[in-house]
Amino acid sequence: MRRLIYILPVLLAASPTWAAEGPASGYSGNIHSEILIIVFLVTALLLIGSLVLLHTVKVIANELIQATPLVAIEPVRLLEYEERAAIEKTKPGLWNRLLGLKPISEEKDLMMEHDFDGITELDNPTPAWFMGLFYVTIAFAVIYLLNYHVFKWSPLQDEEYAIEVKAAEANKNAFLAKSGNLIDENNVKLSTDAGVLSAGKAVFMQNCIACHLGQGQGSIGPNLTDEYWIHGGTVNNIFKIIKYGVPEKGMISWEKTLTPKQTSDVSNFILSLQGSNPPNPKEPQGIKVIN
Repeated sequence: MRRLIYILPVLLAASPTWAAEGPASGYSGNIHSEILIIVFLVTALLLIGSLVLLHTVKVIANELIQATPLVAIEPVRLLEYEERAAIEKTKPGLWNRLLGLKPISEEKDLMMEHDFDGITELDNPTPAWFMGLFYVTIAFAVIYLLNYHVFKWSPLQDEEYAIEVKAAEANKNAFLAKSGNLIDENNVKLSTDAGVLSAGKAVFMQNCIACHLGQGQGSIGPNLTDEYWIHGGTVNNIFKIIKYGVPEKGMISWEKTLTPKQTSDVSNFILSLQGSNPPNPKEPQGIKVIN
């Protein structure tokens, strides 16, 4: 074994990888050298493992040949039943009482009369903690029944779901109302939603028909149903005109009268009047804008 360990480094030193001369380039010339290195490493690991194993076997063999008997300081003996019972009585009994455990000294009093194949059964009742937990579950079931099904103090699952849905709807409406006040001429969105147009029509009929008439055909104010616009025909332009007005043309500012949501709704309603062709429309004004 030692000769092999001495021979392997010599073989490795004689390989092309460690030689001073050899092919300077090219991958194919190095394949055999790499294989030889791997073989050397594997062989070295095997040799090391073998040496360790042999040394271990040698140590075990020497121990078996030159075994020294152990001498007990005190004679070993089994504790008698009475001694073990006395030791059990000296132990604290709180934990045993909580778990409902009986000491070994009382086992003879718990043995039942019948036995089978030399096996006896102990009349050991269920621990107090387990029975207490069982009684608590019964009390909980009674309270649950009275609370949810008899007196109905608390809602059932389907009722809780309906309550949560109602609360979520209220939170949604509050959020939408709050976000509606954040609308301005820069972020107003074009909408064709029926609810938006209906709300915008209500605002229009209440505040705008004096100047634009009921169908938007125009009177004092311009016609809102054609493709001509004085200040632009986008929803942003209309929102801005309604909000700030055009005092020199007689258009008042509605910023303090209408909320941003109402201004957005009526702006979208005005755009929905495009091409409605009401009777007796006012002549076009402004520049033609195709949306």
